[in-house]
Amino acid sequence: MLKYFYIFIIYSVIGWFMEVVIVSSKKRKVTARGFLIGPWCPIYGFGALFITVLLRKYYEDPIALFVMSFLIGTILEYVTSYLMEKMFYARWWDYSDHRFQINGRVSLTTSLGFGLLGLILVYVFNPFFLRIIKNIPPLIFNVIIVIVLLFFITDVIVSFRIISNIKKESFANLKDVTEKATMEIQKALKDKSIFNRRLLNSFPHLKFILNQKRSDK
Repeated sequence: MLKYFYIFIIYSVIGWFMEVVIVSSKKRKVTARGFLIGPWCPIYGFGALFITVLLRKYYEDPIALFVMSFLIGTILEYVTSYLMEKMFYARWWDYSDHRFQINGRVSLTTSLGFGLLGLILVYVFNPFFLRIIKNIPPLIFNVIIVIVLLFFITDVIVSFRIISNIKKESFANLKDVTEKATMEIQKALKDKSIFNRRLLNSFPHLKFILNQKRSDK
């Protein structure tokens, strides 16, 4: 289990770094990414874990591995977007402006990227990182992973609390979902704490879904 968590954390950090590089290059300034405070994006960690554990029988067939990685990444991103919207009444990312997309939650471009990353993960990264494990004494490895696990759990608890507070405060003031109203709420939240600013800067296209909240009542 600790080895699986090691894989999860490694690719969560790699995914976070990729997101930071891509977004920062577009904005031409360093921009943090992800829901969590720490340098990790769990969606990449889960994707890598699913590919590593579930797709072993496809390792000898690059085409099948690409297709299955494509599907796993697409499903994972769609489900994550859906659940985050249901939990926090907000759309965190939106691909509606992409030519090939589904409900703005996934797009062909990102899904192709997941397929390619699946190949790189299996044939390049996994062998490298698993070799590192073999060279670390078991006791030291276990202690390091347990410490990282505790930091990760703490980050999840704190970050979800911050997101919940954002949702609570947003809907206490947001009477209608308009671009102007959303911008006003974002500005008010950014003025409250550095953690709110970090989260809102990570998701500049965040849109609150007031109608979703009403339909859930």
